[in-house]
Amino acid sequence: MQLFASELVIQASIGGLRVGDMIFALVSFAVLLWLLKKFAWGPLMTKMEERENYIANEIDTAEKNRADAEKAAKEANEQLQATRQEAQQIIEDAKKAGQQQEQAIIQAAEDAAARLKKSAEEDIAREKEKAIEALQAQVATLSVQIATKVIEKEISAEDQEQLISDYIKEVGEER
Repeated sequence: MQLFASELVIQASIGGLRVGDMIFALVSFAVLLWLLKKFAWGPLMTKMEERENYIANEIDTAEKNRADAEKAAKEANEQLQATRQEAQQIIEDAKKAGQQQEQAIIQAAEDAAARLKKSAEEDIAREKEKAIEALQAQVATLSVQIATKVIEKEISAEDQEQLISDYIKEVGEER
């Protein structure tokens, strides 16, 4: 047996190695590997796959969120552009309305001025008519007074012509 044991011992420069110990170590290592594969490696790989799937899903979600954010930013820019155009249109419409209102105010002022002018002209014509009527009344009064003077005193033809021309001059000056 010693021979057998000696054969199983491999001589090495630094101590000897025993084949039995090596076989035991190999079997123990194999059992350990099998146990690790069954109880640790499988669950570890399952967890690693879950983690990989989780990371992949997170990357997909992030890509989707990025795409959604880009789409939302694009829509916001389009909406902002539309709002700017609408604001510009409102400003232009307000300018046009202001110009139209300005023209309407100017036209109304011109119409009012024309009405005032016409009214003033009518007032002037009425006052002129009143003045002519007053003048005619005064002429009638003067005529009566001249006739009274003529009747009171008899005058010559020359004096009568002188009275008439004086009267015409007075009437002309009053006008």
